[in-house]
This record gives sequence, structure tokens and C-alpha cells, in this order.
Amino acid sequence: MQDNGAGPLWLGDLRGAFGLLTRLPLGGPGRGAAGCWAWPVAGAVVGALGAVAGWGALALGLPAGWAAALALAVQAMATGGLHEDGLADTFDGLMGGRDPARRLEIMRDSRIGSFGALALMLVLLARWSALVVILPIAPWVLIAAAAASRAVMPVLMAAMPPARPDGLSRLMGRPTALQAGLAVMVALVPLAIFGPLAALIAVPLLLLALGQWARARIGGQTGDILGAAQQLTEALTLGFLAATP
Repeated sequence: MQDNGAGPLWLGDLRGAFGLLTRLPLGGPGRGAAGCWAWPVAGAVVGALGAVAGWGALALGLPAGWAAALALAVQAMATGGLHEDGLADTFDGLMGGRDPARRLEIMRDSRIGSFGALALMLVLLARWSALVVILPIAPWVLIAAAAASRAVMPVLMAAMPPARPDGLSRLMGRPTALQAGLAVMVALVPLAIFGPLAALIAVPLLLLALGQWARARIGGQTGDILGAAQQLTEALTLGFLAATP
């Protein structure tokens, strides 16, 4: 990647990833979806912050449940709860409304409904219960789950059209299959080091199910669908990590 006059292209992509996916003071303008290869890098940093927080809590003698809660809180603060919000909006919208237009309207509503609240609580519980097992043994595997879960977003963007004529997903552009594949390759590095091979089979099945559900209910993907994909993928990957001896 060559210099574009404002710095190396790869550095701009990294800044764009942090600006889009986190609240960390590392962000800047980027190329949108064209720079999606860097999204797993931003995820890995968020995961590392959670791992450090969880490890630190355990080092201070706090119980594993407290350490897991702190790790989740640090990750949510680092992202501003961006993906959690998408998860709740996705389940409120896809589970409600009589037609795609109404479902998209529900997803845009800032208020949370019963489906969204339940989804948020259950996925948080799944992540927390896995971290209770993982953190005392190998806290750094959180990096693999966080990176992998950010790679699924460009895959959905490349595979499905935006469901809205406006919105963040359309404004970011649509990555090519090659760009989405590069994001997956970047995410495979920490997953190969820390993660179980079973996740490589389970995650695509999860994406296929979520993608088909979104296509049937609203005709495509939105930023909320991408956030839900991140949260569900992270929960699933952590579950396999916790189950790995």
C-alpha cells in the first residue's frame, strides 16, 4: 500500500477502523468498507483491553465472575456499546413489524423493546459465562474472538445488499469479495493461535442463518445486522474457546 499524500494507505485504514468501530483516540478518516481488512485489528485491540482488565481483576484476587464482568464492561466502553445496540435493534426489528418497512422503522427507533432486551441479556450472559471459564486459564484468547467477530461484518456486507437507501451500511460502501476475504485472513491469525478449529465451521453457519433471516425479513443488511453478527459471533467463538480443553 502506497502513500496517498496524507500518509500510508494502511495507516489510514487502521485509523478508519478505530474511528468507525471504537471510541479509542486512534481514529481518523478512512476508506470505509474498502479498508475493512483493518476491522479485525481494531477488534483485537478491544479484545486485548478486555483481556488486560480481566487478568488484572484476577491478579487483585477478585472472583472470576467479577473479572468477566469487568472485561465485558471495558470492551463496551471501548466501542461505546455500538455492537450491543445493533444486537438489540436487530432482534426488536426482525422479530416485530408486519412488513420490511415497519421492521426497519423499529430498528431505527432508539428505544429498546422486549425482544431486544432479551437478546442483549442472553448474549451478554453467554459471553460472561464463557469468560468466567476462559479468563483464569488463558485471558488472551479474548483477542481471537474479538478479531474474528469483526471479520464477519465485511463478509455480510459483501454477500448482501444494504436494506436501506441511506444509513451507515450504505454510506460505508460495499466491500468486494477480495476485500472481505482479506479481513477474514487477518482475523485468522489470532484465531489460529488461540482459537478452536470448530469455530471455523460454526461461525459460517451462524452467518448463513443470520443473513438468510435478515434477507427474508428486511431484504438485506444494515449496520444493526452487522452489530448483531459481531455480538453473536463473539459469543459463539468464546463458547467454543471455553469448551476447548
